[in-house]
Amino acid sequence: MENKLRAGILGATGMVGQRFIALLENHPWFEVTTVAASPRSAGKTYEEAVEGRWKMDTPMPEAVKKLVVMNVNEVEKVASGVDLLFSAVDMSKEEIKKIEEAYAKTETPVVSNNSAHRWTPDVPMMVPEINPEHMEVIAYQKKRLGTKYGFVAVKPNCSIQSYAPVLTAWMEFEPYEVIATTYQAISGAGKTFADWPEMIGNVIPYIGGEEEKSEKEPLRIWGAVKDGVIVPADHVRITCQCVRVPVLNGHTAAVFVKFHKAPTKEQLVEKLRSFSGLPQQLKLPSAPKQFIQYLEEDNRPQVALDVDFENGMGISVGRLRQDSIYDWKFIGLSHNTVRGAAGGAILCAELLKAKGYITAKAER
Repeated sequence: MENKLRAGILGATGMVGQRFIALLENHPWFEVTTVAASPRSAGKTYEEAVEGRWKMDTPMPEAVKKLVVMNVNEVEKVASGVDLLFSAVDMSKEEIKKIEEAYAKTETPVVSNNSAHRWTPDVPMMVPEINPEHMEVIAYQKKRLGTKYGFVAVKPNCSIQSYAPVLTAWMEFEPYEVIATTYQAISGAGKTFADWPEMIGNVIPYIGGEEEKSEKEPLRIWGAVKDGVIVPADHVRITCQCVRVPVLNGHTAAVFVKFHKAPTKEQLVEKLRSFSGLPQQLKLPSAPKQFIQYLEEDNRPQVALDVDFENGMGISVGRLRQDSIYDWKFIGLSHNTVRGAAGGAILCAELLKAKGYITAKAER
């Protein structure tokens, strides 16, 4: 584990926790040394705690099988053995806020997949290619928490990954009104078809809280840091419907956009293909070389063909067409548990490490 930072997973036995563990196997910067979950799993080996419930399509990494699961509520004990934490705990929002800040106060950076802190004004909610400058609020958060090294950072909702990066690539054309319908995979609910057989051949036109997140979170990502807090943007209006569909992995979005300026199709496609950010410049380990791909075929993107583009960290776009009511419309696709969840959080942690926000406790 030479020179690697010691990483812990909070909520390690759930689907997103499992995805963290799968993605961190052989990571060049981070090594999972601690797994924590609810008291009912504590004291078991990770292999025992997850027996019959491993939901990834790759085998459980050998390195974690014999790790003894710790009680996530024993904050000081869990934090003592790690340099950073990834949070995927399954609790109420208030409980998550409280426990993530408690971990931060042990001088341990927490990078969270949860929604609890997404609207805490001094907590950065980042898609690293889009708004890395939001890291600036961490200094103000540390003052509030009374910490020198500890803080909480979060990634946004999985559903917006299939269209918010696309709209970001087009900002110079001034999008101002957006309609999006997302068709969301069952893994977004932490389920497989074995867990949720009633989803086979079914569509459920409601996902609790998802539409509000999908309409509001892009505005925070596009916001500005002012006086130590993030002020959401107000130049785009988004309305959204979210539908659960019988797909295991991959959120698809059908999106309609109005622009103040009048781009051509060629301009829009070029902006997608050339769009990159700080993760690409820094060559971060999890950063896709090509963030957004545009597919010319009429029947693309497809979950079966495109969800794993750039190891699940890239965005796929197709069917860009002029619209009779709006200006342009397109289909977007992203991997909801990789880019949209654990992978996005790992990329955030890589950026935070590269910028000096996350360091080894032994070197402080």
